Amino acid sequence: MYHILITGGVGFIGSNLIDYLLAKSNYQITCIDNFNNYYDPAIKRKNLQQALSNPLFKLIKGDITDSNIYRKLPNNFSAIVHLAAKAGVRQSLESPVGL
Repeated sequence: MYHILITGGVGFIGSNLIDYLLAKSNYQITCIDNFNNYYDPAIKRKNLQQALSNPLFKLIKGDITDSNIYRKLPNNFSAIVHLAAKAGVRQSLESPVGL
């Protein structure tokens, strides 16, 4: 079984990737997302409804810029899909670390 870490997985692209991989049945998925409010967090939670019912899915709410988040992670990932990003260029330039 493959264990995939997906950062920023609660958005449209990430949540669809998670659903696709879980449907393949040979993937365990760990997702890290900070649920920032740039897009409505309620929509993000809805994006994960299907995944949250799957025992092969684990959600970690946290920011990848927080070094403490990595203490919660196993060290046996087969791959990492990095989708976490700030939604706008201006926001990224004004606050590159943190919100």
